[in-house]
Amino acid sequence: MAGKMNAGITLLGLGPGNPAALTIEAWEVLNGCKEVYVRTRQHPTVDAFPKGVQIHSFDHLYDQVEDYKAVYHQIVERIIELGHRPGGVIYAVPGHPFVAEATGIGVARRSHAEGIRLRVVPGLSFLEPVYTALNIDPFPHMTLVDALEIAGLHVPPFPPNVHALIAQLYSRQVASEVKLTLMFHYPDEHPVYLVHAAGMVDEKVEQLPLYAIDRSAEIGLLSSLYLPPLDKETSFEAFQEVIARLRAPDGCPWDKEQTHKSLRPHLLEEAYETLAALDAEDAGALKEELGDLLLQIFLHAQIAGEEGEFAMADILAHIHKKIVLRHPHVFAGLQLEDVEGVLHNWERLKAAERAANGEGEKGLLDGVSVTLPALAQAEAFQKRAARVGFDWPDVEGVMSKVLEELEEFRAATTTDIKAEEIGDLLFAVVNLSRWYGVDAESALREANARFKQRFNHIERGAREQGRSLDQMSLQEMDALWDEAKGV
Repeated sequence: MAGKMNAGITLLGLGPGNPAALTIEAWEVLNGCKEVYVRTRQHPTVDAFPKGVQIHSFDHLYDQVEDYKAVYHQIVERIIELGHRPGGVIYAVPGHPFVAEATGIGVARRSHAEGIRLRVVPGLSFLEPVYTALNIDPFPHMTLVDALEIAGLHVPPFPPNVHALIAQLYSRQVASEVKLTLMFHYPDEHPVYLVHAAGMVDEKVEQLPLYAIDRSAEIGLLSSLYLPPLDKETSFEAFQEVIARLRAPDGCPWDKEQTHKSLRPHLLEEAYETLAALDAEDAGALKEELGDLLLQIFLHAQIAGEEGEFAMADILAHIHKKIVLRHPHVFAGLQLEDVEGVLHNWERLKAAERAANGEGEKGLLDGVSVTLPALAQAEAFQKRAARVGFDWPDVEGVMSKVLEELEEFRAATTTDIKAEEIGDLLFAVVNLSRWYGVDAESALREANARFKQRFNHIERGAREQGRSLDQMSLQEMDALWDEAKGV
């Protein structure tokens, strides 16, 4: 170990790119050395190194390996190897060694683990010149994100109501991928700023709409994207604060009195109103009703947090882990051929989860909520049974079962038997609906809506004639009904 401690690594920050921004300490190190390893020679400060310093770079690795993580790993391995030499090594990186610099962090951690002496010479990061170019203060909220991370996602990994700075937007291809991810939350026309060569003589700031960032001819190794926030009301966190405020001692008297139990009817009501918006295919109403439904979820989470049961973070973590674990064909490389394979695997995973949680043996249908509407519950039972092969081989068998149940209903001789047989008939009709890919609950709701609309037409017709419904004959009402069907 003593031999290792005699070797050493000097981890040196080169600043944002302008040689004038190099620290005095860094300049003294460079003046006193014979060789230095740099992550890239493309950093402008490298050209201003003292004469006679031998420069080694790792630029060749970027041409050999497409995966940046693999490149960074190779660089760290090489620097650690050089750090074991009697003379150690000076390794210089753009900006600050610990700001948006994966190799700097990697070298620091490995040197600590292997007992290599480490000297860190800080440098001005790219952040300060960018803030200066934009005339902004990063406080109180600023998210810092790597462009490559965002490019690999489908949804931005930060709330939209905070400022965001996206670093290392080094190519138009990366900018295009970043743009597509950001546009999941942000409008196409959202004004953003591209900052190029911050802190250098050729510094440039472009203001342009989000959709156009990948059209900039200025994008290069020293480009960053500044994303102004959306309205403060656009994040989960901001809404959580609203709910917490309602429940606070000086909050709303009604909200403060609510409990999990008292909110049950409101949760059910909002769920049905959301279904109504879906049935109406009304996007505006759906947006509003989903918000109302979300309010109920946040209220329950707030109450649970106050009572020490769980927090919103626990809810999100639990469902996140569960969904990822139940989709190994998406997140873990499991090969499944079709939807049927996915459903079979889903049931196997759920059984394994129950066993791991010590829940004991449970039936396949035990997980279906007893509070579901009867049609939805019947369809859920049938779907689960079908996942393990308990199903008709073709739809003809389903059709025959419906007719069989209808005949059994006709043959029933008592009210109790008729009730049982009509239940079986309804169950068979739900199964027929499932076979044709129709949601039975939604289909009946739509039928109810049609009936209401047509009956309303009959009522309007009666009023237009100055009559009440009980003054009309069935034939007259039937005529208005047929008229409504043609409207």
